[in-house]
Amino acid sequence: MRRRQRKAGQRQPVAAVEAGSLPGAAADPAVAEPGVAGPGVAPVPGPAGASPAAVPGRAPLAVVVPGLWTPEGRGLLDRAVTRLATWSLRLLAITAGVALLAWVVLQLWTVVLPTVLAVLLATILWPPVRQMRTVMPDALAAALAMLGMLGLLGGLVAIIVPRITGQVQELAGQVSGGLRTIQQFVNRSPEDFLESLPFRVPFTVDTEQFSRQVDVLVARMQSVVQDVALGVLGGLSSVGSGIVTAVLALVLCFLFLKDGPKFGPWLSDQVGTRAGAHLPELLGRTWGVLGGYIRSQALVAFIDAVLIGVGLAVLDIPFALPLAVLVFFGGFLPFIGAILTGSLAALVALVSHGWVRMLVVIALVLIVQQLESNVFQPYLVGKIVSLHPAVVILAVTAGGTLLGIAGAFLAVPVAAVVATVYRYIKETSHARMALAPPGEHPPPLPDAR
Repeated sequence: MRRRQRKAGQRQPVAAVEAGSLPGAAADPAVAEPGVAGPGVAPVPGPAGASPAAVPGRAPLAVVVPGLWTPEGRGLLDRAVTRLATWSLRLLAITAGVALLAWVVLQLWTVVLPTVLAVLLATILWPPVRQMRTVMPDALAAALAMLGMLGLLGGLVAIIVPRITGQVQELAGQVSGGLRTIQQFVNRSPEDFLESLPFRVPFTVDTEQFSRQVDVLVARMQSVVQDVALGVLGGLSSVGSGIVTAVLALVLCFLFLKDGPKFGPWLSDQVGTRAGAHLPELLGRTWGVLGGYIRSQALVAFIDAVLIGVGLAVLDIPFALPLAVLVFFGGFLPFIGAILTGSLAALVALVSHGWVRMLVVIALVLIVQQLESNVFQPYLVGKIVSLHPAVVILAVTAGGTLLGIAGAFLAVPVAAVVATVYRYIKETSHARMALAPPGEHPPPLPDAR
């Protein structure tokens, strides 16, 4: 009997228990009565002026503190290790799933890219199509929207692209000339460079090391800027090389516009009753975020391009139109695009008009960037996407590293969709926990019917 009681006492949780509930508690040196301190145990205060035995009608309390190698301590350690192992396995499974998904996307990129472009185009064209569907057949509404978009894009391409393609090489030469001018200015002897500054510098510079670092920095800048100028503008002139991708994207966009509303119910039936109950709401939120982001970001990029293009034209900077087009496309790369396109405009101004005009162009770009960051982005884009700037920068960097310009362009929409799905899962989880009685598991997901 005493052995059973001792085992039952060992299984009790670490807490304050009544004296005598554990066999041998009075003789245990780790047990402290009020006013008495055991080894490693703080004294348990009793009533003022009273001894432990002077508390009538109530047994004195005792505190059991298990050591690490006691059965209680080993149980806590085992549970902690088990929980850590469980979360480690979950993290490994998630990482493996993401890596597998990325590998599949890269292998099927020729199919994924037109599909994603078709979805983005469909989100832009859906508002007018939704209005036209009320007065005409679905296919006719989708066809009219597609024809209108193609006519608008064709007109812009016919007007802008011929003027841009003839100036790409010259623009790249201007950029390289600007970098060489900066290199010649900075690559003088360090003493002459420091003396030309409007303030005195209380240190000396190693001439050889200084020149070597300047050469490395300028070479990297020149490589990056030339890649951007030739890659982006050259990509505009080689749109015809992606005929298959363009045709596939247009066909898919037409089908999405014509049969898009039927996709949600069909997918709900395929995934089952429980998961299908959440698909309409989740797809609706995702569609709204994608469409709102593309339309609002296009508006912000257009405003930036107009402001900077007009400013460059007023300042008589060459290649104002190609630079404005670069600013427009750079607007779809938050933060990074503005820095790159502003650098190009400043370098062209340096070669054509000198340092003063370059500083004016830099001031113009900074003013427009501040308007975008503090006015346009918060009111037009921020309320739709709700992503922290750090997340946006990391997403654009990761997308550009993996898939180049296309990856950088698609990074923010993908991050916005992932954030939307995460918020919906979080909301439903909180709702289920709120419906669960205290101490019970939350109810299962509701059925669709």
